[in-house]
Amino acid sequence: MKKPVAVTDLRPGMFITLPGSWADHPFLRNQFRIKDQKQLEKLKASGIKQVTVDLLKSAPKHRERVDSIGKLAYVSHDDAPETAQDDPKEQEPPAKWNPENLVDPLLCEAIHDRTLAPEKKSQIVYTHTRQMMERLLESPTAENIGVSKEIISDVTDLVLAEEDTARGLLRITDHDFYTYTHSVNVGILGLLLSKALLSHSDGHDMHELGAGFFLHDLGKIKVDTAIINKPARLDDIEMRRMRVHPYQGYKILKAADQLSEESRIIIMEHHELFDGNGYPRQLLADQIHLYGRICCIADVFDALTAERSYKKALKPFDALKLMRDKMPKHFDKELFTSFVKLLTRS
Repeated sequence: MKKPVAVTDLRPGMFITLPGSWADHPFLRNQFRIKDQKQLEKLKASGIKQVTVDLLKSAPKHRERVDSIGKLAYVSHDDAPETAQDDPKEQEPPAKWNPENLVDPLLCEAIHDRTLAPEKKSQIVYTHTRQMMERLLESPTAENIGVSKEIISDVTDLVLAEEDTARGLLRITDHDFYTYTHSVNVGILGLLLSKALLSHSDGHDMHELGAGFFLHDLGKIKVDTAIINKPARLDDIEMRRMRVHPYQGYKILKAADQLSEESRIIIMEHHELFDGNGYPRQLLADQIHLYGRICCIADVFDALTAERSYKKALKPFDALKLMRDKMPKHFDKELFTSFVKLLTRS
């Protein structure tokens, strides 16, 4: 059941649909559950006066509040603006994503539009690549993986060819810890570091590297969602279950006939640490492939800068400082120095 609600009457925990298109507001999605007061203030500052609240998707404590006549100052349906969001067909995603609806056409258009300003292009590409990864993780069929790799290949070309847009992608990365957001962030960071390190060499397939970085956590779809979304640190048993995800990702790509050597290395080695204390094989130093070492740095950095229920997100500078001071043996020092230079130039 959905009801129109004034923005001033919203509370964290309510699931809302924003009016208009994604380009009319500063949020990455038109539909989401409000997570905190900071997000509410951002919504008020956007100028939006009214949204639609989905009672079934909102936190239970809000359902009676929203449904009670007179407890909230609703704008009537007659006064509500007519937008594409008023169409129920537009509000609910398909039950299953397929190659025809996995990718928003705006993403392909933006990637190849040379007239778009870098700032605008980077925003569109980030938003819709993130959307594509969310859909892929919901429906990771062989066909969808293949389509995703084609789009990732185009994004890779964009990062390699358009410096200003690539820098824009680096600046606008979001910091929640949904797997799809993390996948896109690590994809961008991994590609940019690889570009800095490998651009003068012809011995690397950058398209397959990009696919490996973006799909590095694909195996998490085989891990219990209660473990993935646990609002606290994992215990030893849960951590053992989490540590199967590199091998699960390997199996998924192999079954989909999309397993390249680059993606195999990245998926299997992105949690291996330079001091031999990583997983799944406790590889040491140069036993870890360059691609795995690159992804490990990007993966840890994005995890540190992500907001979790049991920890605050670190600012980029603080995350780099922590990696340098508290994890000095985890990373290849030369690669880490290059990563710091990459971020401080952006």
